[in-house]
Amino acid sequence: MYKDIKFDCIHFEGHIPCKPNKERNKECVSCDEYVKPEKRILIIKLAAIGDVIRTTPLLARYRKIYPTAHFTWITNFPDVLPKKEINKIYKFDFKSVYTIKNQTYDIALNLDKDPEACILLSEVNATEKYGFTWTNGQMAAATEAAQHKIVTGLYDSVSIKNTKHYLEEIFEICHLDFQDEPYSMNLNENLAKKWNSLKEKANGMKIVGLNTGCGKRWLTRLWPQEYWIKFIQKLQEKDYYPIILGGPDEDFQNKIYADKTGAYYPGTYSLEEFIALTSNLDIVVTQVSMMMHIAVALKKPMVLFNNIFNKHEFYLYNRGVILEPESGCDCYFGNSCKRDRSCMYDLHVNSALKEVDSLAAKL
Repeated sequence: MYKDIKFDCIHFEGHIPCKPNKERNKECVSCDEYVKPEKRILIIKLAAIGDVIRTTPLLARYRKIYPTAHFTWITNFPDVLPKKEINKIYKFDFKSVYTIKNQTYDIALNLDKDPEACILLSEVNATEKYGFTWTNGQMAAATEAAQHKIVTGLYDSVSIKNTKHYLEEIFEICHLDFQDEPYSMNLNENLAKKWNSLKEKANGMKIVGLNTGCGKRWLTRLWPQEYWIKFIQKLQEKDYYPIILGGPDEDFQNKIYADKTGAYYPGTYSLEEFIALTSNLDIVVTQVSMMMHIAVALKKPMVLFNNIFNKHEFYLYNRGVILEPESGCDCYFGNSCKRDRSCMYDLHVNSALKEVDSLAAKL
């Protein structure tokens, strides 16, 4: 039987039975599900979680160009990737890198500028390479199309004038043009059903998820605590059902918000369950964070608070609005505020409430 094995089949799993064999008892010699991939495509996108999620539109585009493509993706966050759309998902470690370096790909792309990702692209066997590679001991553009993204990353004076959103940029880096391809993400349907209970708690009210934190890197993004409390109370007065959300870093503060407003705070969960919970929301209000990308992937209407970043970077698929301080911001990509009073005090509660009302009216 060895001579009948079709090692080049898209379903081939190596040393274990393939899906057609395991589920339908098919064998290579007579299998009618044999498919030889048009292209073998490697995607290197290691971090951060939100950036991994917002890179997934490339899958849809490549699948449109090459319907039988075989996808391999290596990342630090494999759990967020859509398992049904990617043939091989690797967590970045020595074993995975060693395996990938001993494969051959038609297309390999790296969208991280970190040395380990760039070096991996430089050492991969691939006919075409796009994105960021490693030359003469430093990061380099694999093609001219990646040069712009390197420049905007190095010079704030250039970055702040950029009018392209992230998806336009990464598609151009891959010599493609963005055509509104959607995000895709792993959603545990069973956990999502569990959180259907939120609809019972809301009793017909629109569920508004409030992601109160933004991680520790750029705390200048945070909305004032007193604003969150006032915002929650105003949502309640208008018969919305606000849910306070966040991770371990926000747990202490979120308990305070819940105590002062009586709003529901479900606590902290795994990323997988956090995504499942979010899938049951009607509207999301968040600062620029991982939650923004989860909401986009789940096609949730969103009010996005932004101050320190270039607003053109974010593409919300016409399902959301970007709200910024009326006074502007002086701290571009800054982790400390240059003012005595943070500009986020000039992103007003009533402005956020108005945008929630506008999104709710369209539901």
